Amino acid sequence: MTTDVCRPPDGASLAQAQGGGDAPAAIDPTWLAGFARNVHSQSGEDGVIEKILQTLPARTKWCVEFGAWDGRHLSNTRHLIENAGYSAVLIEGAGAKFEELRRNYAGNRRVTPVHSFVGFTAADGLDAILAGLPIPRDFDLLSIDVDGTDYHVWKAVATYQPKVVVVEFNATIPTEVSFVQAADPAVNHGNSLRAFVELGREKGYELVAVLPYNAFFVDREYFPLFRIRDNRPETLRTDLSGVTYLFSGFDGTVFLRGNRSLPWHGLPLEEAAVQRLPRMLRKYPDHYTRLERAAFRAFDLLSAPGRLAGRIRRRLARGR
Repeated sequence: MTTDVCRPPDGASLAQAQGGGDAPAAIDPTWLAGFARNVHSQSGEDGVIEKILQTLPARTKWCVEFGAWDGRHLSNTRHLIENAGYSAVLIEGAGAKFEELRRNYAGNRRVTPVHSFVGFTAADGLDAILAGLPIPRDFDLLSIDVDGTDYHVWKAVATYQPKVVVVEFNATIPTEVSFVQAADPAVNHGNSLRAFVELGREKGYELVAVLPYNAFFVDREYFPLFRIRDNRPETLRTDLSGVTYLFSGFDGTVFLRGNRSLPWHGLPLEEAAVQRLPRMLRKYPDHYTRLERAAFRAFDLLSAPGRLAGRIRRRLARGR
């Protein structure tokens, strides 16, 4: 195992960053995003990962990625493997993609391709998959992108404590919303950034950077090195272009702003398709005429048949 010692930003020591000695002044909390660049990644992840790893006091030069696809397409680890001498465990569950992955790294003895879907039980979780492989428990980087159960597979990791975790969140979910999809591999809803922040803190990690689709966490032991005083997701997430905002007027008209699309399907979201009230009833309730008020009551009952049936049952019961 090799260890690569490097310096934190501006030469700050861990003791200084934790408050010992002359601690350097705080800097822009989003400073890591300024290092975003793509070698093989999608949205600047290669550059941010590189800078995070350079900031750590020591490295094992091991990384793990799943789903790794073919090991090249939009990979968060290929740059480390090809240009930084990293050893890697690349995990892919889809058969055709795994065969491409295996062929792409057939001549690289530092790369271990694994054909498996990563689950969240003792039998199929990451701990079980890595058991028996010569990877240290505090390996440098874990990259998670399985388009659904990412939250659950990270939560299930217990034996290993990677220094850095990169995980994909659903970029259409507003930052203030905590959403965790069902623990079902057949579901592809994704999870919110806030949910990952909450999970990370439970597991001893702190958020240090956010790019359009991925969040970056470091082991809390190293967080002071990054000199980020405000690491709230609202501060670190600056790209909200994927979010669609829905709100209503006082008259009940529903408005959409922001992205206004289903980005993975390429379909627009139309305001006309999400209106709850018919046009004639889109009026501030205090301004309804007697006829409009009666029409609204009828609409309310007819649009919720269960509620109407309940009222009828109660009236019938009173009449007995």
